[in-house]
Amino acid sequence: MLNDYFWVFAFMLIGVFFALMATIVPYFVSPKSTGKYRSVTYESGMPTIGPSWIQFNVLYYFYALVFLVFDVEAVFLFPVALAYKNIDGFLVLFEVVIFVLILSLALIYAIRKGVFKWR
Repeated sequence: MLNDYFWVFAFMLIGVFFALMATIVPYFVSPKSTGKYRSVTYESGMPTIGPSWIQFNVLYYFYALVFLVFDVEAVFLFPVALAYKNIDGFLVLFEVVIFVLILSLALIYAIRKGVFKWR
């Protein structure tokens, strides 16, 4: 039993090591530059026009919310369909329906806020 925990701990250490190395090594390897263009905003190779700090429309956050709702539904419903395909009964169907109804509340919220109205 202690042998099993050893391997779990060893893989955790290896994972932490790789994560640390992915953040520490580029600090030492990457070229450092100093100059007057160091703090200039750089966007896709083009110089910026206007101020860099602008306020975005709040509807972009609602787009993200709608994407998240559909993404969560897709990520969780496919494994549920595969895991519960051999189980009979209405309890599984009831659980899935409740899950979809809870995520539908976020969709209804977005519809009421007017996210799907193109202006």
